[in-house]
Amino acid sequence: MAYTKIKIEGTIKVMTGLHIGGDDSFSAIGAIDLPVVRDPLTREPIIPGSTLKGKMRSLLARDLGTLPAEGVKGFENDGREVKRLFGSSEKGSNATGDGMQMSRLQFSDCFLSNKDTLPQLTETKFENTIDRLTSVANPRQMERVIRGAEFRFEIIYNVESTDELDEDFANIGRGLTLIENDYLGGGGTRGNGRVRFEDVTARVVTGDKGLTVPALR
Repeated sequence: MAYTKIKIEGTIKVMTGLHIGGDDSFSAIGAIDLPVVRDPLTREPIIPGSTLKGKMRSLLARDLGTLPAEGVKGFENDGREVKRLFGSSEKGSNATGDGMQMSRLQFSDCFLSNKDTLPQLTETKFENTIDRLTSVANPRQMERVIRGAEFRFEIIYNVESTDELDEDFANIGRGLTLIENDYLGGGGTRGNGRVRFEDVTARVVTGDKGLTVPALR
């Protein structure tokens, strides 16, 4: 079989304010305490591919029963179906017979696609924490990408085994659904980071163009 790659792409629509933190090493007086990560060329907000990959991996591992609620150190306990999608740097063999594995998924950074339709790109959310013992307030300003913003996402899937293609795509689709019912970025338990995946497509871009691509969900 020719070395085959499948491109999965679509739109991430921001449903509630999204905060994925950027560099806050310097903050002038009156400036935002928690800025969002931005493209250094355009200064527009982005969703890093690492954010999408990490969130999908942890949610899938938990959903498949290999990540307990309290979490684990490293990825050595991830199931085979998770490791083959996201990779494993573990050397040698572990209890399941797995060792170092290349990731079948390659995530790209996600760039803003509808900035011309938005009144602004970000908003400032004011938050306040109160010390329960002293009642001292600690106000802060968090920058969020506004709801309605849309980012194009792209994931490349490397076909290593056609026998595992259906299961892999079922798990990728499950990962997208899990993120939709969770959140991206920080402050998710306070309402931030709800997203929806729209217009998701998958097609062979190199290799066996006759390969049937399974439905994602």
